[in-house]
Amino acid sequence: MSPTRFATCWMALGLLALTACKDAKPPQASTELGQGSSVVTGSAGPKGAQGADSGLVTCSAPVATLALAENPDGYTMRSSYQLPPSPVPLIKLIAQQSGCFRVVDRAAGLRSTIQENELKEAGIVRSNSTVSKGKGYEAQFTLTPSLTFSEEDAGRGLAGIVGSIPVLRDIAGLVGLIEQVKLKEAQVALLLTDNETTEQLAAATGSARSTDLGLGGLLASRTGGLGGIGWSNTNEGKVIAAAFYDAHNKLVNQVQALQARQLPPPVATNNRSQ
Repeated sequence: MSPTRFATCWMALGLLALTACKDAKPPQASTELGQGSSVVTGSAGPKGAQGADSGLVTCSAPVATLALAENPDGYTMRSSYQLPPSPVPLIKLIAQQSGCFRVVDRAAGLRSTIQENELKEAGIVRSNSTVSKGKGYEAQFTLTPSLTFSEEDAGRGLAGIVGSIPVLRDIAGLVGLIEQVKLKEAQVALLLTDNETTEQLAAATGSARSTDLGLGGLLASRTGGLGGIGWSNTNEGKVIAAAFYDAHNKLVNQVQALQARQLPPPVATNNRSQ
């Protein structure tokens, strides 16, 4: 098929798709539980990792208690990014799911514990409260995350490359379509420190990339254009979460070589059928 006929067919298919969208009834609002998450998913707790990604690297037993520290420089690389304020909650989840660590809270949970003790000392809560001094667990290790770089348009030169190839340049609308392609990339680092000696015990980087085709790409994938490439439309936050997941898997490979520390008593559970 000649480039002109190919382009004509492409445009015809696009018009048909747009017409179908125009005539279609508006979709009904719905909520799908468990959908729309990143590669970091599921839960962790007394019943172990539940619903974790199958690629998560794990340990047979925890090696230490772990606290996660916020990076003082933050994580947002550009003010235009719509990123969560911190990736630490997701990293806490995968750290507990991996079974390599007993995670202790040094953020909001710790502040609540201090507040409860202050309320007891003020006589506001009962004197025999189960929250009392001397029961907290120490953090033997600290894990510090860092966002090395995040790029929301790493493929911005792709259109120029396509435009320099005569056969591709002559296909109507192709360069415009390529200009809508957004390659989103991120690289992160995780640093593991021994709180007793201050030695950095392990470090790992992680990276991830996604490709957002934009409206034109969405149309192409739905109408068979460009070979029906099924690239996903993923926002920057999901790419960064995937990069931290990648870094954690690499870090666990190092942690598995560490000798386990003396751990606090295990978390109490009931004996009833779960």
